Amino acid sequence: MTFKPTDYSLMNCADGRIFEDAGWTLTDPQGGTPSLVRAVYAHKNFEIRNDLDGFYKFANWLPIKRTLNHSHAPVTYKSKGLAEYLGLDNLYITFSGYFPEIGAYMQTCSFKETAAYSVCARLAEDEDRILVVASAGNTARAFAKVCSDNGIRLLLSIPEGNINALWFDKPLEDCVKIIAAPKGADYYDAIALGDAVCTSPKFLAEGGAKNIARRDGMGTTLLSAVEVIGRIPDAYFQAIGSGTGTIAVWENNLRLIADGRFGSHKMRLYPSQNDPFTIMYDSWKAGSRELLPLSPDDAREQASVIKAKVLSNRKPPYSLAGGVYDALKDAGGDIYKVSNTELDFWKEKFEELEGVDIYSAAAVAVCSLKKAIDEGAVRRDEIIMLNITGGGEKLAKSHKQTVQAVPNLVLDPALPTEEIIGKVKELF
Repeated sequence: MTFKPTDYSLMNCADGRIFEDAGWTLTDPQGGTPSLVRAVYAHKNFEIRNDLDGFYKFANWLPIKRTLNHSHAPVTYKSKGLAEYLGLDNLYITFSGYFPEIGAYMQTCSFKETAAYSVCARLAEDEDRILVVASAGNTARAFAKVCSDNGIRLLLSIPEGNINALWFDKPLEDCVKIIAAPKGADYYDAIALGDAVCTSPKFLAEGGAKNIARRDGMGTTLLSAVEVIGRIPDAYFQAIGSGTGTIAVWENNLRLIADGRFGSHKMRLYPSQNDPFTIMYDSWKAGSRELLPLSPDDAREQASVIKAKVLSNRKPPYSLAGGVYDALKDAGGDIYKVSNTELDFWKEKFEELEGVDIYSAAAVAVCSLKKAIDEGAVRRDEIIMLNITGGGEKLAKSHKQTVQAVPNLVLDPALPTEEIIGKVKELF
């Protein structure tokens, strides 16, 4: 079947200007105030595409030109074990990972697959530039799998200390290459390395949170929940590193309100961070739109301490128009922080109560839900969505052999840009 590209325009979140996508637009070329751009879809109603497989059943609200192979959608189900333990009547878990018992088959065990299948499907088939993605781990694994499976050229930039996150059920195809910032580096160092590469016209920056396809891919978690529940939830819980997933569900909440059939309310947002890496928590609690100062050395030290390594973005899309701050101000809610000891407890408790292992980041979200209950921020009878952003790795590895990827190059981001580009070009 030939896929007809989704029809949409772009909106500047700062001033509401509507304009057309040039194909890979990440910011408004006429914009002044720092701002995200948002997709405005011609199809205003939320409808499932039963003619498309996997993740692409949500294609009407994805800015894509094609569909790719081997995708899977998040799975939402009503909790019994955890709900009873927490004393909640209507707790819905949206699970992105590997858990065949509920029909969840994401091979990388992370909701970053939703971003990868959307972003890579936004690429034109004849795109000759090499996609560049910087990641602390899960995003890299997701993009590597999607690009390897679909023959898309990809350069990953990661911190070398996070290389253990790059495991797969089969070796990567030659179209995927990996560069790493040396041990002791953090996610921001990997971003700096990727940015240096992207100064060459041979490469194409994926764009992170600025890419509408990344956000709308992640926003399918809410669409999964609404498909099952039949209405917009009252409250939403998720652990955040960049906060992109929280922005994404807020944006889809607004689209669902415009549809009119699923409620007219905005669900309260409750993102959470792993203490001591709490730059957004600290900024929000200080009432500050601007991120509080955090030195590179302090950020690297904090990133080395937390167990949920993927939650360590020191330059998140918090302050700019349409970012995390605006989402929380508009929808209501709060940010929580969770210690390593607390997340360890909830990681074990979730597996005991729900029957599947989860990542440390997901355990941060579970703990934040308990904190919200204890504070009275949520009521027992409210419809609550808990976004379990990754799980089932232990289960997946028990079902199949895995292989570990290694970097093709380890590069210091402080090297001259031309030297970095020259070394990377040789990989392709």
